[in-house]
Amino acid sequence: MNIQKYKLIIAAFLVGVALVSCSGDTGEKEADSTEAKKEKPDGLVLTPEQMQTVGIVTGPIAQKNLDSVIKANGQLAVPPQNKADVSILSGGIINHINVIEGQQVKRGRLLATIKNQDLIKIQQDYLAAKNNFTYIQAEYNRQKQLQEAGAGTGKSFQSAEATYHAERSRLTAYESQLSQLGISPGKIANGKIVSQFPVLSPIGGTVGQITANTGAFVQPGTSIMEVVDNSKIHCDLTVFEKDLMHVKIGQKVSFQLTNQENQLITGTINGINKSFENESKGVTVHAVINNKEQKNLIPGMYVTALISTGSRLTTAVPVDAVVRSEGKQFIFIVVPDAAGKGDTVRFKKAEVATGVTELGFIQIKPLMDLPASVKVALKGAFYLQSKATGGAEEE
Repeated sequence: MNIQKYKLIIAAFLVGVALVSCSGDTGEKEADSTEAKKEKPDGLVLTPEQMQTVGIVTGPIAQKNLDSVIKANGQLAVPPQNKADVSILSGGIINHINVIEGQQVKRGRLLATIKNQDLIKIQQDYLAAKNNFTYIQAEYNRQKQLQEAGAGTGKSFQSAEATYHAERSRLTAYESQLSQLGISPGKIANGKIVSQFPVLSPIGGTVGQITANTGAFVQPGTSIMEVVDNSKIHCDLTVFEKDLMHVKIGQKVSFQLTNQENQLITGTINGINKSFENESKGVTVHAVINNKEQKNLIPGMYVTALISTGSRLTTAVPVDAVVRSEGKQFIFIVVPDAAGKGDTVRFKKAEVATGVTELGFIQIKPLMDLPASVKVALKGAFYLQSKATGGAEEE
């Protein structure tokens, strides 16, 4: 029995020692944590000597007249008058194609020839009408002379006049039909009957996709190829309703070719549509392109554009005052010293949204309310960023 009491006393003693030991460790950890909190400041603290050494300069946020821009997306296009579908007026078999895709052609250049057996009949009808018109014209002139001399009858003259005008109209229609097919009526009148007609380029430009082959039969009105004049290429941009009131004709535009290594070109707004596109609440804005460098611009290329809408007074800081971290942008503001000692300067991060960059300044919009007299790090922000991410341990 005495042995049992002895064991209980020993166990109780050991438990007490363990509790005291744990309590001591906890107290030490809490003390260390409190001390760490005291040592870790709210922001970065530098002395004036440190700031001078690394070149940190502070000052107020300035008000600058910077060009305001509107960002818009779009793609290159050509006006309808600079893109032509080459169609044929009369059906037939393609006898020969004289060009290849990508070839430069001038207006009126022979693109292809079409065989058409009905063409021979049209020429025969034209020659018959022309020969018949020669007799009718002579009879009309004779009746006219008799009428003027008072020797003819009015009825004969009226009949000759009606026949003359009818045959002249029919002859003119034949000539117009032949001219539309690219055939000279004068050559046919000299006996040169042809069995094929040419297909001529309606505009100057580059031959696009050819959709027919030699020997194929094509119906009237069928397009066999296209010709595009890229010298008049322009850009169609989509501007949304919130920015529309700031866009005007004559404003300068900077384009960035999205899929062409971000090449830059410039242009000018020359047209603004007056209706929304579908339900996107976007309006198409047209801009002519200044392509003096003769870059290879093709309709359909996607672009990102910045439309300059004029200078505006806005809050701005030097470009070096803004740092980027984890997809966000920050400035370092000076936190006022509550103690009033002034022997150190405390900096704190403030997230901002940025806008246009011009003449070494960048437009900013703080995402938190800042005092009107706040000062920021105008130079040395990158040093402060490095200290904020890993400089505390070094210090």
